[in-house]
Amino acid sequence: MAAQVSVILPVHDAEPWLDECLGSVLQQDFQGSMELSVFNDASKDKSMTIIEKWKVKLEGSGILVVIGGHNCPSPRGVGYSKNQAIAQSSGSYLCFLDSDDVMMPQRIRLQHEAAVRHPTSIIGCQVRREPPNSTQRYTRWINQLAPDQLLTQVFTSHGPTVVMPTWFCSRTWFSHVGPFDEGGRGVPEDLLFFYNHLRRGGGVVRVDQSLLLYRFRPGAATQAILESTIWTHRVCFLEERALQHWATFTIWSAGRQGRRLYRSLSEGARRKVIAFCDVDKKKIEKGFYCYEEAQERPKPRVPILHFRAARPPFVICVKLQWTPNPKQLGLSRTYCSSHRTSQGVHWRTT
Repeated sequence: MAAQVSVILPVHDAEPWLDECLGSVLQQDFQGSMELSVFNDASKDKSMTIIEKWKVKLEGSGILVVIGGHNCPSPRGVGYSKNQAIAQSSGSYLCFLDSDDVMMPQRIRLQHEAAVRHPTSIIGCQVRREPPNSTQRYTRWINQLAPDQLLTQVFTSHGPTVVMPTWFCSRTWFSHVGPFDEGGRGVPEDLLFFYNHLRRGGGVVRVDQSLLLYRFRPGAATQAILESTIWTHRVCFLEERALQHWATFTIWSAGRQGRRLYRSLSEGARRKVIAFCDVDKKKIEKGFYCYEEAQERPKPRVPILHFRAARPPFVICVKLQWTPNPKQLGLSRTYCSSHRTSQGVHWRTT
């Protein structure tokens, strides 16, 4: 008989963390039926020995364990492993778990309740970061977004507004949106799935409790994704979801990030940029930005205005701590900011 919830666990060389991770599956207080679906992506360490040990414990407590995997010379990647773990599972709901993370006992119960209420949403949760002082700005962003911001901040450099290791959704909805991209190392499979989810009208809900210990590891697969790769996907999504619907727009910031955005746009989107705006007197006094790399002649010269002279809608490309306060400016719109360490830009549309 199919389980109510399948915990989806891709594994690659996770020996140092698996005992704690699998122990957290056993400690769930969810009263429905559960299974653990593990896919071993060519681990070379003792991960499989640990999994086999925990299989006995988990099944002794009524949690079915399904194990798949391969022993090819190289791993196939996180997207492939998650797809395989889902394919071999049976649960009506999918709870995603990374092999180096730890669930709080109430995670599945609370996220299942939310998923039943929101059948076409990705359900996330707040997290506790380990080590505690790692990625502090990012962790605050994860945990403190207001409910409406879960949809309005989807263009940011941080990626999905609920982080992948906290995802919980129905199998029906996953099948409607998925599968994950299987391009392997260097592909942001979670971001691509998240964008497809939004394209299909999916919602984003966060359980406002810390339900996951979320480890930061410099060697994790996420760290292999180039910022330039994510930037390209974000620009394309911004054009698709916002810019194609605008006749014109202003880029807030004539600095490096604003100019980078302008250069990254398609030719059609660039033609819609009527101005840059800024608060820096030197930039404003220059009067314009000339796109020297342009093939067209004459080369585009875009005015640089003081922000009070600029016209919305805006795409705002400034650091989080420099984001303008709409009340101070007498304006009513949503804003965006960039994350210092990623050197990316958060876009939120007007």
